[in-house]
This record gives sequence, C-alpha cells and structure tokens, in this order.
Amino acid sequence: MLILASQSQSRRAMLEAAGIAFEPIPAQVDERAIEAGLAGAAAADIALALADAKAQAVSAAARGRLVLGSDSLVEVEGRRFDKPANIEEAAAHLRFFSGKVMQLHSAAALVRDGVVVWRHVALARLKVRALSERFITSYLGHEWPAVAGCVGVFRIEARGVQLFEAIEGDHFTVLGMPLLAVLGALREHGDMLS
Repeated sequence: MLILASQSQSRRAMLEAAGIAFEPIPAQVDERAIEAGLAGAAAADIALALADAKAQAVSAAARGRLVLGSDSLVEVEGRRFDKPANIEEAAAHLRFFSGKVMQLHSAAALVRDGVVVWRHVALARLKVRALSERFITSYLGHEWPAVAGCVGVFRIEARGVQLFEAIEGDHFTVLGMPLLAVLGALREHGDMLS
C-alpha cells in the first residue's frame, strides 16, 4: 500500500477519488530551511526538492513501501509565495496577485527505501482578475482559515475559483498534485493495476 507523506486534504481526496489505497503519514520537514538552502533556484526545482524531502522523511519507517511526497509553490512576477502566516498576510498576497498571472508549480516524488525512483513537476498558469478590497475582505471572511494552508490563498474547488479569469494547465495540478503523472508512475512501479 502506498504511503502519502502529506497532511493535505486535497491530495488525500484526489487519491481516494482515483481509487488508490494509501496510508497518510504526514512528513515532518522544515520547508523554509530547505528553501533557504536552495536560494536562487527555480521555483520548479524547489518544489521538487520539497516533494523529495517529504517522501524521504517518511521513507525510513516505510520498510520497502512506496512513499509519495508532493509540494506546490506559487510564483508571481518572479516572487515566490509561501502559505500565509495570518489573515493579514493572506490579504497582502491577494493584493499582490490582483491582475497578474500566478504560476503554480506542483511537484511529486516517489521514494522507496530512501531512493527517489520517480519525480515530476507540472506547471499551471492562473490569471488572477482585478480584486477589490471589498472582494478580498469578503472572500477571506468566508474562506479563512480554510485557505491558511494553501500556498496561493485559494481552494479552486471552493470560492477560490472566483479569483481567476483564466486557467492554463491540468486541473489536478491546480489542486496541488500532478495526479495523472503520479498514476502513471504508480502503474510503472507496480503499486497499482495497469
């Protein structure tokens, strides 16, 4: 059975909907320290490193089982954004995103016995519409604290869809994991029927 090294409800829901049996074991990694060690790296590379680190952190206890790590990073005009620390920071992020294109990098890695056997990163581009202060206040009034753990301050499956006027990219990537590529890798590594 697959181990999911994540506490993300969205990633759990994707695997459940796809009929993948898994055990969730959230990884305990210092994401900010990993990012700091990769200063100057491309956002896609950092997302991959974080996915690797999460899977690696859980792999030692997995004893031969395949571990799936995943992470997403948001980049707007060359600036990377982490999950907001509080509602004020969430509002500041939304103000910055207003009228711009958000690049969402969603990465996944499979690790078995401490060895990365597969990794992939996908990109989605989301055009954020012009957001008024009134909208931002109302939006966060409804969505906070649910979006506190969301790197782009949105859940596309909820009111977050109202932030955007156009989206280019795979729906699953926007949800936070390149699921189609993950399913292909699970078939390749024998942890899912082909």
